[in-house]
Amino acid sequence: MSKLYDTIEPAVIDEQMLKQCVEEQGPKEEAGRIANQEGIDFNEVLHLRLDFKNILKIDNLWSFTTLVRLQLDNNIIEKIEGLDSLVNLKWLDLSFNNIEVIEGLDKLTQLTDLTLFSNRITRVENMDALKELQVVSFGNNLLKSLDNRLQARDHYEFSIVELEQEERELENKLIKEKNIEERLQTERRAYVEYLNGPELFDQMIADDPEASKLSYLPGLADEHNKREEECQQFFSALGDAINENRGTGIEAIETFESFKKATFDDILLTRDVQVVEAKLQELSDKVQTLWNDLMGLELQLVDQLEDTIKEFERNMAEMVAAFIEHIQALFAQCRDIENQQFERTTEIALETLEKLVKNELDDELPDDLRVLFVDKDTITNAVTASHDAHLVKVDNKEDDMVTRVNNWMRNMTDQVHEDEVKRNRSRVLEITHLIDHYRDEIDSIESQM
Repeated sequence: MSKLYDTIEPAVIDEQMLKQCVEEQGPKEEAGRIANQEGIDFNEVLHLRLDFKNILKIDNLWSFTTLVRLQLDNNIIEKIEGLDSLVNLKWLDLSFNNIEVIEGLDKLTQLTDLTLFSNRITRVENMDALKELQVVSFGNNLLKSLDNRLQARDHYEFSIVELEQEERELENKLIKEKNIEERLQTERRAYVEYLNGPELFDQMIADDPEASKLSYLPGLADEHNKREEECQQFFSALGDAINENRGTGIEAIETFESFKKATFDDILLTRDVQVVEAKLQELSDKVQTLWNDLMGLELQLVDQLEDTIKEFERNMAEMVAAFIEHIQALFAQCRDIENQQFERTTEIALETLEKLVKNELDDELPDDLRVLFVDKDTITNAVTASHDAHLVKVDNKEDDMVTRVNNWMRNMTDQVHEDEVKRNRSRVLEITHLIDHYRDEIDSIESQM
């Protein structure tokens, strides 16, 4: 970037340049006017931009003792110097200059971010005092030897390695979350979300040893794929039928347009009124024929689509019924497992109660559990209440899935019928407008006779 300024006189950092930059970067309007009246105190400036100034030498910055951020990029600076008083500097940009040696940074002990991109640096050195440094950029320099590149990496790998590791972890996390979300969306469309994992039993039986038996419920998503394929085939067939019918209608219209043009040409070439009247009558008959043909095609399409929609509804009803039967069988297995767990828990609870009564229990029970062993009814009621709560979770999930898939089928078929009614009305209106247009043309010619 500095080569762009080779034909421009090098600039000097003087008080006039500094005041101008501070004013430009300071408060505007009324606040800026007040600041100018009160004078500029360089000691209070925190950020300073001196980029694109064609600066050759860093100088006259001794007053900026509280400066935190300094931009000197895109100049023609050849040496790092004049920065010793900037003891609070944290961010320094010296990119796109002509710097060959890293030096003059020993006093910048608070520096955390240093950019030396696109200079003429051949070695990484004189950076040991920068203990707080976290990010460094050496790109596009002259660090050609492997030792120099490795040395550059050694100077900032404590920050870059961490950043790279964090970026990799974040990228992997985002990929994992995306995959989970995509799977969840697919399962949600199939009404089987949270069944291919432990979520249902996390809700139903927290930390229950039997939960793993229902961690995976296979086969349900396959039913969704079958429904998706049937829908795609239906809508594809629907589109093909409509396009084929419309194509036939267009052919009829194009044939009529050719006849109409020839008729109008003949009318323009004759002055015989009787011939003109005969031509117009023939054209009027052709309009009526076109109307009959187009409406006939539309009625034919309506009948065809009605049969197609009915077949589609039957197929979808069978698929949904099979899906519901499948999930009901799976949830019946869920209930069986829960009943087995309930029976086993009841058995263990009664055995524990008997041992407590006989003072034969070796294991120490937590206080909140021990209070349930007052008598047989208390512990039995507690186990039963837990069992009932588990079954409610299973029942609610089954009801939710059945309700949603039924609603989906009903809404979809209703939408198909509604779309077909709209299409038919639109097509009839389109044909009517077209025929009216042709008849208006004939009437217009007749009125001019």
